[in-house]
Amino acid sequence: MFLVLLGAPGAGKGTQAAMISRKVGLAHIASGDLFRQAVEKGTELGQSVKAYMDKGMLVPDEVTIQVISERLNEPDCQTGCIFDGFPRTVEQAKALGKTLASQGKAIDKAIYVEVSDEELLKRLGGRWICRQCQTPYHEVTSPPRIPNKCDECGGELYQRSDDTEETVKERLKVYFVQTTPVLDYYRAEGKLVKVDGKRGIEEVSEEIIDVLGLKSVKAK
Repeated sequence: MFLVLLGAPGAGKGTQAAMISRKVGLAHIASGDLFRQAVEKGTELGQSVKAYMDKGMLVPDEVTIQVISERLNEPDCQTGCIFDGFPRTVEQAKALGKTLASQGKAIDKAIYVEVSDEELLKRLGGRWICRQCQTPYHEVTSPPRIPNKCDECGGELYQRSDDTEETVKERLKVYFVQTTPVLDYYRAEGKLVKVDGKRGIEEVSEEIIDVLGLKSVKAK
């Protein structure tokens, strides 16, 4: 099964992608992680990615698709994966569809984790992230066991400078302008599934697994 997980900043899609990946045994493909790995490998493609990142520019669609295509060729993706943070545009969604089709595969479902603007602002304002492993925390909804220390790796937690209310509002505005057409694209294909992302993390992941009919896989 090949899935796309969509959601605004603060909706928890990264957390959900990681949880569902573990529960049902699907590879978790996060575009940001792939970019960092490509740069670390120092390949020609990685150097191309680095050139854009160093300039603070978005990595172009054609380069992004190349990185994604390489990842899809790895053994753990042969039976399926979860795309997290990609596609962000209709052009990327179409390119992803073509790439999968060339391998005799296709996106099965696009899961949209829906959260109100008010809730997103509340979540993002209290968000903290581990410097080492990037695990997200929230001072109200999911605080670390030890203040300022990551539960997973013990790394230092920090709050991003772009998590101010004004900046968050602008980020959300840009996200919805860019991503609403992607939702429409998958809706037109009959693949869009919405889940209520305002509830607890475990509840949301259980609903996603439920609607995908993956209960039996999870139980193994």
